[in-house]
Amino acid sequence: MLERKIYLMLLDFDIEQNTLKVAIKGDFCRFDDEVQKEKIYAAAPKAKQILISAQDLNVWDSTALVFFYELAQIAQKNSAQLKYSNIPDNLKHMLDLALKVDRKPSRDDARAFDFLFALGNWAVGLYQSAARAMTFVSQIVTSFGRFFRGKAVMRSVDFLFALEDCSYKAIGIMSLVSFMIGLILAFVGAVQLKTFGAQIYVASLVAIGMTRIMGAIMAGVIMSGRTGASYAATIGTMQVNEEIDALKTMGIPTMDFLVLPRILSLMITMPLLTLWADLMGMFGGAFVGVVMLDISPQEYWKYSLDALNFSNFMVGIFHGFVFGIIIALCGCYYGINCGRNADSVGVATTKAVVSAIVLMIVATGIITMSLEVFGI
Repeated sequence: MLERKIYLMLLDFDIEQNTLKVAIKGDFCRFDDEVQKEKIYAAAPKAKQILISAQDLNVWDSTALVFFYELAQIAQKNSAQLKYSNIPDNLKHMLDLALKVDRKPSRDDARAFDFLFALGNWAVGLYQSAARAMTFVSQIVTSFGRFFRGKAVMRSVDFLFALEDCSYKAIGIMSLVSFMIGLILAFVGAVQLKTFGAQIYVASLVAIGMTRIMGAIMAGVIMSGRTGASYAATIGTMQVNEEIDALKTMGIPTMDFLVLPRILSLMITMPLLTLWADLMGMFGGAFVGVVMLDISPQEYWKYSLDALNFSNFMVGIFHGFVFGIIIALCGCYYGINCGRNADSVGVATTKAVVSAIVLMIVATGIITMSLEVFGI
């Protein structure tokens, strides 16, 4: 086995002359004399001139380059003159390249936008977002048109999988939250009704509140956080992995293949989940009324059934139907428009949930005002 030795010696070190001379001999492939190297590094800042000679350098690797680079950095920092002679051309080229590259580029100061510029920039961004949303909605309408004509490229297995995911699998969390909402409504109503000795009307309060609006809202909030976020994360991950680009390359409409089954599944299941939320909310109110307000079960359910009517049920079901469309559109929209990295998937998921909840509240206000105008 060939034994390689490294001779790194300090030929001359004269503080008075402010000159540091370094000569390298042998094969600079492995440098074991760390003490000698540290001495050179310690002496280099005191020198105004550093002379490196590598006349007898036979074989070298990145270790030599690192040594030269660190000496050059010390020389630049202390405004010292660096000279080297008899260095291999390729080593000299790499050293020059390393010294030219700025590894910490300066960051430009953030421009202070004036108010009008910032307002215009916000308006342009809002317009572009609205344009993308309208384009997405128009593509969905076109996809539904192909679906009703029987020409949509949608697999039944995808639809059944989406239907399964947002139907009975959501019953558990829906039951728990709706039960607690009904319980809270009964508590809040009982606080005021007990002062008039009318706590029996807690049953009517819970029945009307849950069936008309609260059941649909709670179902929408739960499904936006559960299913809407799932849609955005799933489709966003496909965007990151370039699977959506692959579908487009194969000529498969992404709206038919990815978005349509998800929207259809939520349109079907949300009214049913709303009915289930109504029922569990009334059970929560019954728990408070029977256990804590000493109302008999027969009397509680009698007042609940007397307060119910078909219009309240239909209003709640209509809210659930609209909420299902909103949740699916938000989840799929932000998934389709997701970026190309992992962080973008998280951002898309967050935006999908927040946008769905905000739009549901806005839709609730519009529907409530419209029903009030029509006397429903």
